[in-house]
Amino acid sequence: MRCLIVDDNESFLEIVRGLLEQEGLSVVGVASTCADALALFETLRPEVVLVDIFLGEQSGLKLARRLVEDGQGNRSTVILISTHAEADLADLVAASPAAGFLPKTELSARAIRRIVGASERPGR
Repeated sequence: MRCLIVDDNESFLEIVRGLLEQEGLSVVGVASTCADALALFETLRPEVVLVDIFLGEQSGLKLARRLVEDGQGNRSTVILISTHAEADLADLVAASPAAGFLPKTELSARAIRRIVGASERPGR
């Protein structure tokens, strides 16, 4: 599974890239801005895009919406991530076109595969 990670924390990007690759995912790119993420998305065509909800001065929610709307033919699964608990962000996540949400503390290849599998079921 080819994955793009979008987060404004460089240390986090390095750590999660290593973790996910050890768990069998192929991290094909990382980005720290919306512009970089959109360019990599177009070029790399990842199957999964992990997007931090709070990208410093930028909005990960707006980026997620753009990735889903602009990437209709790409069929990538967009998953929101954050250091905040899901309960704290439930309304924002529910209003988003993303396939799901993962707290950064629960980020794993298994959790990503679970969300991807659920988003591929009929009726989604």
